[in-house]
Formats: sequence, C-alpha cells, structure tokens
Amino acid sequence: MLFITREEKRALKRVFPLIEVDIKAFVFSVLLASGALGAAIALGATAAWLIARASEHPPVLFLTVAAVGVRTFGVSRALLRYAGRLASHRVALRGMDALRQNLYQHLAHNPIDRLTAMKRGDLLARTGADVDDLGDLVVKTLLPTCVAVIVGICTVIGLGLISVPAALLVALCLLVSGVGAPLLSMRAARIAQIDTLRARTDLSTQILTVMEGTSELQVSGELEAFRASIDETEEKLVEASHRSARMAALASGIDRAAMGAAVVAALLIGIPQTTGGMITGLLLAVLVLTPLSSFEGTAELAPAGVQLVKSATAAVRIDEMLGESIKVATHPVPHTDVPSLTATNLTIGWPSGPSLVDSIDLELHPGKSIAIVGESGIGKTTLALTLSGMIPPKAGSAQVNGVDAWEADRVQLTKIVNVTTEDAHIFAASVLENLRVANGELSEDSAIALLERVGLASWLAALPDGIHTMIGSDGTTVSGGERRRLLIARGLASPAPLLLLDEAGEHLDASTADALISDLLSDPTRGILLISHRLSALENADEILFFGRSGGEGIQAELIARGTHADLLETSQAYRWAVGQEEEN
Repeated sequence: MLFITREEKRALKRVFPLIEVDIKAFVFSVLLASGALGAAIALGATAAWLIARASEHPPVLFLTVAAVGVRTFGVSRALLRYAGRLASHRVALRGMDALRQNLYQHLAHNPIDRLTAMKRGDLLARTGADVDDLGDLVVKTLLPTCVAVIVGICTVIGLGLISVPAALLVALCLLVSGVGAPLLSMRAARIAQIDTLRARTDLSTQILTVMEGTSELQVSGELEAFRASIDETEEKLVEASHRSARMAALASGIDRAAMGAAVVAALLIGIPQTTGGMITGLLLAVLVLTPLSSFEGTAELAPAGVQLVKSATAAVRIDEMLGESIKVATHPVPHTDVPSLTATNLTIGWPSGPSLVDSIDLELHPGKSIAIVGESGIGKTTLALTLSGMIPPKAGSAQVNGVDAWEADRVQLTKIVNVTTEDAHIFAASVLENLRVANGELSEDSAIALLERVGLASWLAALPDGIHTMIGSDGTTVSGGERRRLLIARGLASPAPLLLLDEAGEHLDASTADALISDLLSDPTRGILLISHRLSALENADEILFFGRSGGEGIQAELIARGTHADLLETSQAYRWAVGQEEEN
C-alpha cells in the first residue's frame, strides 16, 4: 500500500467489499492469465533451445518435439490470453454491477443531506467514473500483480535449475522492474491525480450545466463564456495527463533497462559456466533469451500501480458520498384500514442547516387533498422530504400510521407514502419503463391511461414507438412540461395511497397547469399533498397551507394562513394579494 494514504486505505477497506468479488472466478482468471504468460515464456525458452540446437545441424527428427512445443505454446498463449480476458472482465463487470447496486441501495436507505450538498456533475462523476475506476482495480491491479508474482517465481525457479547465480540476478532485475517502476508510476499518478480529478469534476459540472440550460445561457449571453471555460478545463486535463505520461515513460524505461540488465547478467554468468563445462551451450541460449519474455509480466505492474492510485482516490470519493452509516431504528409500519400521515408541532430544516418553518400541524388520508404554497426557497420541498421520512424533523413529529416516518421501515413506508420531487430523474429507457420505476407491475393499458390523465395523449400518439419509445437520460428528448407531467404520471402509477407531489404545474401553460392541478386535488381515492406556486387552481383543495415570511428575506418562514381557497380569499390579505398578482401575470 505504498504511496496510499491512511484515508485511502480506510476507504478501500470499506468500499471494496461492495464489489463482492467472486473469489473462485477471480482465481480461475488468474490461473488462465498466468498460463498465458507462462506459455509465452515457455515459447521463448523453447524457441531459444530450438535455434541453438538447429545451429548444430542435427537430424530433423531431433528437432520435432521442440518444433511441436513452439506451435503448442504459441497457440495456447493466444487461447489462454483470450479466455483469461473473458474470465477477468466477467469478474470485473459483475463486480461493478454489484458495486452500483450496493451503492444505490445504501444511498436509498440513508439520509440524503450529504448528496444534496454536492453538485450534480460531481455526483455524476462519483457514481459513474469513480465506480468504474474502483472496479478496474480488479482487472488492472490485482490480476496483473498476482500473475506477475506467480509467473516470476516460476521463472526464477526454472532458471535456477540451469544456473542459480543467473537466476538470482534475474530475480533482482525482476524486483527492480516490478517494484521500482510501479513506485515511480504511482508517484507520477499521485502528482497528476489531484489536478486530473479536479478538472474532471469541473468538466462534468460545466458540461451538465450547458446541456441542461443551453437556452437560458444563450438568452443571457453566457453560453460562449461557458464554452470557453469548458475548453480551458479540457486543457488543464490534457496537461495533467501529459505530466503523468512523462513519469510513466521514465518508469517504462526502467522496466526495459532492467530487462536488458537481466539478459547481460545471464550472459556474463552463463559464458564462464559454459566454458567451465557446468552448463551446455544449448542451456546458455535458454538462460540468456528466456528473460526477454519473463519481463512481460512486470511490465504490467507500472500501469497497475497507477490504477491503484486512481482506485484509491475513487474509493475516498465514494466513501465521502456514503458517509458514516447512521443506524436509525427501523420500526414496522402497522396496517390500518385508513392510512394516515400526520405532522404534529413539526419543525423542518436540513440536518446541517437552520430551521426553516416550525409549528406545522396537518393530517393527510385517502380522499383528502392538501396544497402547500409559498415563495421559492421557503421550505416546501423540505416539508415533503420530512413527511416522507427522507430527512429527520428538527422538532415535533411526522408519523405514518402512528410510526415516526424517519424511523419507519423504508420498504413498508414507500408502500404507503410516495414522493415525487421536482428534479426526479428520467431514465434512459422507454416511456413505459420510466413509469414502472414506481410500479414494476404496471400494465401498458394502465400506463397509457395515466399519460392521458396528465395530458400527454397527443405527445404519446406522436412518438415513433408509442409507449415503448426510448427517451434520453434525464429526459433530454422531452420538453420541460412533458418531463414534469411524465414524472406526475410516474407518481400516480405508484400503488401508495398517499402521494406527495412537488410542483405539478411547473413548465406548463396556465390552462394546462390548472386543469392538471384541479384533477389531482379531486382524486377521491388518494391522499394528495401538492406543492404548488399556482394559486388559482386550488379551489378543489380541502386545505391550503400558506407559508411566508412576515419579517422579510432571511427571516424564518411561518405558516401565515390555512383553510380552503375561498376562506383564504376572504380572511388572508397576503393570500388574496398573491392570487391577484398571479391573475395579472
């Protein structure tokens, strides 16, 4: 673990088990790779003997076995290398698949405040490139290291049968190549890694910003500045790669020099032993030429050292994302004839931040609709996340069927309460599969009915493959309004009786938004808690909670008024003014 910090050691010990490496499959891949490299060395040794023996002009039959051996080792080398690649990549790909599943499962069952503090580009890099780097540890570090050690020992033992002094010198050269070159490469990687990592994260964030906000950036005139920033970041990334490449080239030179030294040492020791009658001329050829192939294994250790540094850094970043496991008592959610979600004297806010709103009381059950309204940043989404048990309350309680949502069993809780946030992800899959995220048993007919309900009937009819049409990652092939309604349809697809919907009318024209919101609030079978900026469509809400800041910006928000739409128009001047402003706009 030389050149690996304590933090990286700890992160590797914690994160690497998530890969769930199949030990038997890994050992099998090591044996295949060792066999391939061993066949290459045997090929070189046999060819050396054959050339030397042929120079003596013996009868052809004397060379038959060696000639067959050359063919056998040549063919087996290719076959074993191909089989070894298949086996090792099978282990690595399964490991990365297991890592992603375990990672997502861990994130789904732990607080999300750590994730929300990260930039989306940074989060994308951690769950994408960093996972790949950690998975490559198996194929690019552990595998070549095991192969080099096994084959190196076998080679030295084989040469020792011919000449012990020569074998010891070859072993020394193998150590220089297998230890010195990797350490230099790791040093180069360590120098360049910090700059590369920072540049890669910045590049992901910048590209994601441009991809998601091209129109806004173009209108504001900032698009060219962002493009220039991307070009500058790419130049930094290239420069960091060049610095690493220069030291890597030096490490490669050390490997080649060690190989040459091994050949010269074998020659200098072998010649006196041959003239002294200790070994034959044929064995001298084997002794001198075999090291040329034996260094093929150690040549892979320099890249293996670089990969170790990359994987260790990736492990730290993944470990930071996971955070320390917080053991929250999980209580079963009892079954009731009428599911309920209640908040009592609830104070909300992020775990590491200040309180946003306090003294919140509400009760939601099937057949009742509640609208949460207020200005942006006042705490509406935080309330939904607290009620759904994703973040703990600052004070008071949020309970589902009498059990604190924060301490409830997550699987049972999501069967009762489903939350659809404004920035929920649209996956690179078909329209149907995106809806099945909320309900894996959703039929095509039910999915079509849900899309029609949210006003996407004409959009669905225009798709080339209908409900089976593939849509891009994060909904890049759909407009903002279509994306919003697709997410609402996904929420409605959930079998949960209580739905928390964030900004259902966002990115929609006024008439479409009002029709959708009115329909959602009129659902007689579900309990609906709807977060909305629009006030004119809330006539069907059984209760409206109107939040605001009486003391101005920066002051903690409070519940200004509550009641039906008609009641608030009569009793709340602030609500009446907000409705009037909306109608004017």
